[in-house]
Amino acid sequence: MTAKPLVTIKGTKDGLVFLLDDKCEFTVLLGELRDKLEHTPHFFDGPIVYVDVKLGARAVTDEQKTEVLGVLRQQGNLLVRSIESIVDKKAEQKGYHIETRTGMVRSGQVLRHEGNLLFLGDVNPSGIIVCTGDVFVLGALRGTVHAGVEGELSAVIAASLFAPTQLRIGEIISRPPDEWGVTQSHMEFAYVHDNVMQIDKISQLHRVRKDINMFKGV
Repeated sequence: MTAKPLVTIKGTKDGLVFLLDDKCEFTVLLGELRDKLEHTPHFFDGPIVYVDVKLGARAVTDEQKTEVLGVLRQQGNLLVRSIESIVDKKAEQKGYHIETRTGMVRSGQVLRHEGNLLFLGDVNPSGIIVCTGDVFVLGALRGTVHAGVEGELSAVIAASLFAPTQLRIGEIISRPPDEWGVTQSHMEFAYVHDNVMQIDKISQLHRVRKDINMFKGV
């Protein structure tokens, strides 16, 4: 009996739909997704292809969603339009919701958002995102991001390409760019620790979140 594939790609009239298994381990799913992309090259040659991702009943964290999008983004012509999961009751009780928006924040533009934001696109120099919650940029961050604008110091800012002009979380302003010591071999994020802006690899987000929640007594 042939096992059901963990990743199924279906063509539509205006793009592709990625159907991802919602029962297997998340790390196994990511591995299968990478393998599928490597061995299905005919989908990814040529012009921009719009992609919708369906996660089924899998309850994903913001970090896991970012990892899925990061794998897809390695194919330069894929533009993720949406990523959807049927969130279970436990995930709902945690109260975390993130909204996805696509496009580009051009120089001189200001994008304002209430809540947590997953932005699929680039933030150009002199472009600004102002957000009350977390900000995840699946693209190049070369402008300014102000997360936790209403004073939420537990907010984070992450980007695929981390080269911002300035970062701000609550009232804490980032150190000068030449002090960040950022490499561009992996996705990074900024957070506040002891009232100082810190930069770390996205793989450490879970640990940082756990430490923040312990400090807050959650």
